[in-house]
Amino acid sequence: MANNAISVLSADAAAVMTRKPMATPSKNASVSLVRTTNAAVCVASLAPSAFPDRPSPHGSKKELTLPELAETLIEPDPHNPEATTLELDELWSFVLKRARKRWSWIALCRATRQVVAYCIGDRSHSTCQKLWERIPAVYRSGHCFSDFWEAYSLVLPAEQHTAAGKQSGFTAHVERWNNTLRQRLGRFVRKSLSFSKSDAMHELCLRLFLHDYNLSLALSCD
Repeated sequence: MANNAISVLSADAAAVMTRKPMATPSKNASVSLVRTTNAAVCVASLAPSAFPDRPSPHGSKKELTLPELAETLIEPDPHNPEATTLELDELWSFVLKRARKRWSWIALCRATRQVVAYCIGDRSHSTCQKLWERIPAVYRSGHCFSDFWEAYSLVLPAEQHTAAGKQSGFTAHVERWNNTLRQRLGRFVRKSLSFSKSDAMHELCLRLFLHDYNLSLALSCD
């Protein structure tokens, strides 16, 4: 009887001795979550969308490095009167919400397909006047084609202006360019989740696109 008790105790002791102790966390293990009470760290960790009205510093640097749009244009042939022929049109878009409409006015050179001037604003004749004033002097002597929007007839000289419908084809190039802009920049699509949150960024994105577009055409003509 005693021998049996001793053998049982020996077996239990062996079982206890062969059981591996549980692993303890290493002192050098990194902690994945650290609670902080530093206000500066909390503010810095917020997403940029939390401050929609704050201008982008990167956008500001890009804007400062952009030359004038006129510097990207191909010099028109002075002996060819059609080299300064323009097609004008306005493109609807919005900023922040669809109720805040923005119209992009475009003056396109028919010969080179380059954008010689642009303006963003409402659809009034005052915005059309700004577009006309931004057109380089060498192009303001050329003939202009547009649709029947009243603002064009109020601003453009009557002897240099022809208003026509889409079926005439006189504004086919600028209307095709509008489609190119909508295809390449999501914020100018009529129904899109991509939109500008500020007027400054809306215009900056358009300026960047116009410079790249004009320079690509200038390089292809060299």
